[in-house]
Amino acid sequence: MKKVLIIDDNPEFRENTVELLQMYNYEVIAAENGRVGIQMAMAALPDIIICDIVMPEANGYTVLEVLGQNERTAGIPFIFLTAKDQKEDIRRGLSLGADDYIYKPFKTEELIKALEIRLKKNAFLRQRVDKNTKGLNLFLKEASAYLDEELLSSSRENKHFNDRDIIFREGDAAHHLYFVEKGNVKTYRVAESGKEIVTGWYGPGDFFGQLSLLGKEGIYIESAVTMEYAEVLDIPKQDFVNLIHHDMELANKFLEIISSNTVHLQEKLIDIAYSSVNRRTAKALLELHEKGILKDENQKGVDILREDLASMIGVAKETAIRTLTKFKEIGLIGTDSRKKLTLLDKEKLQRIADFED
Repeated sequence: MKKVLIIDDNPEFRENTVELLQMYNYEVIAAENGRVGIQMAMAALPDIIICDIVMPEANGYTVLEVLGQNERTAGIPFIFLTAKDQKEDIRRGLSLGADDYIYKPFKTEELIKALEIRLKKNAFLRQRVDKNTKGLNLFLKEASAYLDEELLSSSRENKHFNDRDIIFREGDAAHHLYFVEKGNVKTYRVAESGKEIVTGWYGPGDFFGQLSLLGKEGIYIESAVTMEYAEVLDIPKQDFVNLIHHDMELANKFLEIISSNTVHLQEKLIDIAYSSVNRRTAKALLELHEKGILKDENQKGVDILREDLASMIGVAKETAIRTLTKFKEIGLIGTDSRKKLTLLDKEKLQRIADFED
């Protein structure tokens, strides 16, 4: 049963609204002014708030602003219930974060429909999205219903790529956002000298290609190649545009899902600027191990070129080789019979990544 908080200083209206919502199986609590409403919202944490604007002690705008600044109450859907219909009142409320307006007097169906829509919307935006093809397809399907617009990618299947297959090349028209379900993918750019510069490593649960879709040129700003057999889901550019431009809250939800790689890239650039080669190398090896590229006794991993590792940590190939040799000598890493790197002591490597200057 969903809990509704009504904040209104008119006793008769407040009581009638409480009875009405109880008939529709809502749990209802009520406050007689804005100050009490703020206290009740923070204590009871309702699923949705219906609030008048003109009230003693604290008006509706103040209630919305105070609750919006509190981490526990900021995400509660908020509907203004008012006799006012001036555009400036609507703009002010929306700028503070109100979800909707209902004008007095209202029809029962209007109020119930507004509650149902906002509660359904809030549940959708709060739900956890599993980072796999099934979870992503479910999110896209629900987003399609939320937007009331059919998304092309709401029930797509993975594409299969073999080892070292090119997914897209730098300069190609950017038509898709990609999601890795299985395997590993490397992205890189080619410098004027012809040297490849690694821009990212992606494993299961990672997205790539989003920065190219956001660019004005409409082309991929890097190339993408699989490091082993991979299963990848592609999301059409038009769906990407619909998800980030048609609704601000949906855009925030979707960008939150796909933006972890962008944050990681920023952290990596800071590391290249300020961290020692040892620390950067340790972090790179740990990242490759986490993505299943660097093997240990429990996983096979895949081969990695020393040039790629050097590009990843921002040093010359010779410097990367010297650092790897040092790590081998102290027992942090080794090589198998096929000369592939293996992880021997993750704990010591983690200490170098965390603490060495």
